[in-house]
Amino acid sequence: MELVGTQQRNKIHPHKFILWVAIASIVMMFAGLTSAFVVKSNLPGWKDIVMPKIFWFSTLAIVLSSVTVQAALRSFKQREMQRYRMLMALTSVLGVTFVVLQWLGFQGLWNQNVRFIGSAGAGQFLYVIFGLHALHVLAGIMALIVLFIKAFFGKTKLYSSVPVEVAATYWHFVDLLWIYLLVFFMVIM
Repeated sequence: MELVGTQQRNKIHPHKFILWVAIASIVMMFAGLTSAFVVKSNLPGWKDIVMPKIFWFSTLAIVLSSVTVQAALRSFKQREMQRYRMLMALTSVLGVTFVVLQWLGFQGLWNQNVRFIGSAGAGQFLYVIFGLHALHVLAGIMALIVLFIKAFFGKTKLYSSVPVEVAATYWHFVDLLWIYLLVFFMVIM
């Protein structure tokens, strides 16, 4: 009987499994896009781009949000609900700050005459790759907002940390993905 209980504890929760499958597919998509960028950048007529410095501030915002979401998860597991609520609110604000700073960064690119259509070079790749990342960040922000609303207005009957763990893992993923993309474009361009 103890063996069966041990085997059940070693199984991964279905929501976590689905998340890891999704993360794997997203990684493959971005690996393909960045590989295509490298191949395409060797063609004649390629125009390099200077990345706006505001992207570094957005990076700081998303890294800090990873720290706060991890602290929120720890607070939830310790049933410190007031601290959990405060940290989820801060994580949500930092996530929105990241998006606003990204928007300002793209305005900087636009001011450099980097366009999706009509500009040779990296512009098309930047808009596609960063745009896809932005969609994933927005999905993460929606998950954070749902957890935020549940923290303040929902009744916690069952202290299952799985939803918070899934959201935190996904948020860490989009954080690491952004760092990869930023370093990639800083090094390659």
